[in-house]
Amino acid sequence: MKVPKFAALTLLCLNSITAAAAPGDLYAWWSNVWGPPDPNAGTTIFPSLEVPLGGRLEGMGTASAAVARDAGFLEANPAATALLKNTEFAFSHHGWIADTSLEGVVYTVRFDDLGFGFGGRFLYVPFTGYDEWGERASRGTISETVATANVAYNFLRSYSFPGFAAGANIKAAYRHVPADIAYGQSILGLMTDIGMQTSFSFAKFQHWSLPNVSVGLVLKNLGISTMPDESLPLTASAGLAYAPLRALTLAADFNLPLSLDADPAREWDLAFGTSVAVAEFLSLQGGVHLKPGNPRMSIGADVDLGTWSINANYNLDMSALARNPVDKFSVQARLDLGDRGRADRRRRADELYAEGLREFSIGNLEKSIELWGEVLAIDKKYTPARQYLAIAEATLETQRAAAAAGTGP
Repeated sequence: MKVPKFAALTLLCLNSITAAAAPGDLYAWWSNVWGPPDPNAGTTIFPSLEVPLGGRLEGMGTASAAVARDAGFLEANPAATALLKNTEFAFSHHGWIADTSLEGVVYTVRFDDLGFGFGGRFLYVPFTGYDEWGERASRGTISETVATANVAYNFLRSYSFPGFAAGANIKAAYRHVPADIAYGQSILGLMTDIGMQTSFSFAKFQHWSLPNVSVGLVLKNLGISTMPDESLPLTASAGLAYAPLRALTLAADFNLPLSLDADPAREWDLAFGTSVAVAEFLSLQGGVHLKPGNPRMSIGADVDLGTWSINANYNLDMSALARNPVDKFSVQARLDLGDRGRADRRRRADELYAEGLREFSIGNLEKSIELWGEVLAIDKKYTPARQYLAIAEATLETQRAAAAAGTGP
């Protein structure tokens, strides 16, 4: 039963060795193994949309369409907010290339089956231009800003089925290019993401109550821009996540770029990731994102400090070889604002349900009916309580009818 966990730890170790030892030679070899560069790479606008903000999403190589762990997964699948355990604030800093950085903030909150999220990301690129005589001709900062609003709902949830979550992100993006750098290159875009996610139990190597397999489908960046001859990074993703052990999650995504105009789309790619809980407060992540000519490796660690959680990642791709590989770190801090009492209500419902079973077993039908009624007042989808309540009511009605018949003429 420990084999899958050992395999995941081995992957993490290999990723660590890859990141630390001879990155240039090793990465050049691996890039050629996966395939030649995509001839259509870099043909879409708003490239910051394809850079992960950080957190466990990045540590798992962005294989996250079927994973909903924390607020950092809002951008991976808009259905996630209807499934997240707690209300969270997440703050991210990603050192992308040299002095180019990506900053992000995300807030998510869940009301039983209804989830909401709000996020923002800001990419800035300091730029200095020179003329043919070596004199500085322009100077400024090129930036991309994206604001996101999310809503999701978990349909058909019951006691035995975790539900079918569906959600959507509405995104407004603005690229600012100072006029003295390049006139007329600032652009506005409006986009939507649509996603679904569901889960079930299959092939568990140990027992726990939560489902261990999840699947997700996402369509990202469908929209329009104010520069008609530029394409948005429209992508369809299908993901699968499997937890053979409670402490281990394995995930894989298939990503298919799409094009709605005459320009050819980029080539498909794959992402694989794993997360291993090595202690109550510590989990480790590792992953690979296999893009043609530019594969990406990542390793990360997530530390739970109670109210706060801190995640740090290191990633290696082609941009790291062009600059200083040390630049490729990201950090995310998450503030846990609680679950709005869901865990306490579920615990109380379980206690009342068990007490109702005890009363039913000794023939105290009226008390068991009262207790199971309280359970359903807390959670109307608590199916076992509803089933036993119906049995107890029918039994009590039969007893009363029999008693009445026995006292008749």
